[in-house]
Amino acid sequence: MSASCLRSLGVLAWTCALPWLAQGRDFDLIIRHAHIIDGTGSPWYSGDIGIINGRIAQIGVLSNDRAQRVIDAWGLVAAPGFIDMLGQSEMSILVNPHLPSKIFQGITTEITGEGGSIAPFNPRLLAIDRAGFQAYGFSPDWTTFSGYFARLERQGIGINLASYVGATQARRLVLGDGNRAPSAAELDEMRAIVRQAMQEGAVGVSSSLQYAPAPYAKTEELIALAREATKFGGIYATHMRSEGDAIDAALDETFRIGREANIPVEIWHLKAAGKRNWGRAHEIVERIDRARAEGLDIAADTYAYPAWFNSFSAFIPPWVHDGGDAKLVERLKDPAMRARIRAEMLSETGSWDNEWQEIPGPEAILVSVVNKPSLLPLQGKTIAQIAQAHSKDPIDLIFDLLAEDPAMSVAVFGMSEKDIAYILKQPWVSIDNDSQGSAPDGILGRQHPHPRAYGTFPRILRKYVREEKLLTLEDAIRKFSALPAQRMRLTDRGVLKRGMWADIVVFDPAQVRDLATFENPNQLSEGMQYVLVNGVPVIDGAKMTNALPGKVLRGPGAVGSLPQSSH
Repeated sequence: MSASCLRSLGVLAWTCALPWLAQGRDFDLIIRHAHIIDGTGSPWYSGDIGIINGRIAQIGVLSNDRAQRVIDAWGLVAAPGFIDMLGQSEMSILVNPHLPSKIFQGITTEITGEGGSIAPFNPRLLAIDRAGFQAYGFSPDWTTFSGYFARLERQGIGINLASYVGATQARRLVLGDGNRAPSAAELDEMRAIVRQAMQEGAVGVSSSLQYAPAPYAKTEELIALAREATKFGGIYATHMRSEGDAIDAALDETFRIGREANIPVEIWHLKAAGKRNWGRAHEIVERIDRARAEGLDIAADTYAYPAWFNSFSAFIPPWVHDGGDAKLVERLKDPAMRARIRAEMLSETGSWDNEWQEIPGPEAILVSVVNKPSLLPLQGKTIAQIAQAHSKDPIDLIFDLLAEDPAMSVAVFGMSEKDIAYILKQPWVSIDNDSQGSAPDGILGRQHPHPRAYGTFPRILRKYVREEKLLTLEDAIRKFSALPAQRMRLTDRGVLKRGMWADIVVFDPAQVRDLATFENPNQLSEGMQYVLVNGVPVIDGAKMTNALPGKVLRGPGAVGSLPQSSH
């Protein structure tokens, strides 16, 4: 560093440290005349944004400065790109790396890896899961996070992507799909798997405790794995063991894991699930507020729709899954086993998250994604409609469909709008899509996803900001950007500030809207005029550019890494 730089203070010293700021007033791109909402929750202000080498180089009045490209944002809002706290695109990004359903919402960064993760794999697990990959038209050519991230970087991606390592992934690698506890040696092996994943760039460890074989894990097992993530600055994220009748016990477990592992906690898609729990959002929020007041670093996110979306097999008890899908199908074809499963589904008491007891009836289950071509006509129909058309009992129909396609997914209408709104407005609640990036055409367009896959963020802007005024625009943007960046330790994303990566959305807040519905979900949202990822437009004049400027965001524990979001 020069002597003049050593003598400098404040902004001048920072300019010396970042040579790309010392290049004068020639910018790669300037966004002019914008209403800038910086992500912090502060009121908007007018200004211009200058970008150099993918980063925000200046914010202010830049009317006399030069740029290779100028975007006139008169009458439009410029805000940080939106961060999807649970995105599920780890496979679909290999099919369509542009992820249109994401970028047309304004999403520029996704966090993924819910319980099961895209890595690591071993040959046995690859063989078991191969059909899932083949449905997307490819076979994995990686076994580790390093290999997966390298593949993304070779092919290019349209948004930034980070991943947790799944606690379920570690369990399946060591124990398979059986219902048993690990030995001390096996737990050490699982801890080593988490440790290696963190060193390769995972941002934390996650659990999804409703879906077998995850429910077989005891709390102590999860604490042990979370402690490994703690050593590398990671986070524990969870789809809790229950979001319905047993949510109090699930919260107790979540708090315990956070405290004993000394790790920040993110509760995915917080909700009061099931008709018996409608109206309990205040009580749930109060419990989390108390935990925060006691010093636990815990927060949550939501997708703010009245239906969740999950594996159809979650409707049957966890013990039926013991040994994997082959054993599940075998049990569903056994009349005595079917009678036992039916009895447990119809019982109002039990130790599992009984979704059949949480819904008004079979009309609340919408078949969404099937894996067998013969079942495609059922997508978009409810179990009640299908049962009536085939003169079948709804529970028998559930058993028959799962025996034919145990990996199918459904949307389940089991939440109250008042609870959704109350959770959404909490200051520590950010936003997740909980859906993979998709497209209206190609392999992905043949699926029938939850409309949140295409519409979550614009829906919140339309419904909860513009129409119902539950949130101010500035607060919604904070939930979309600065808050999730803070949770994920993305220190150079999530706020419009000099030196940050230029993940920026430009839109008309009076026009942005979701079009996706439960009946017709494969519809791109409208209103995003420009979406920049690392300074490069992926949406330009409301049209997709096919650019692939996204980056893999490795966690702080990555060996030999720069700060996590600088890769």
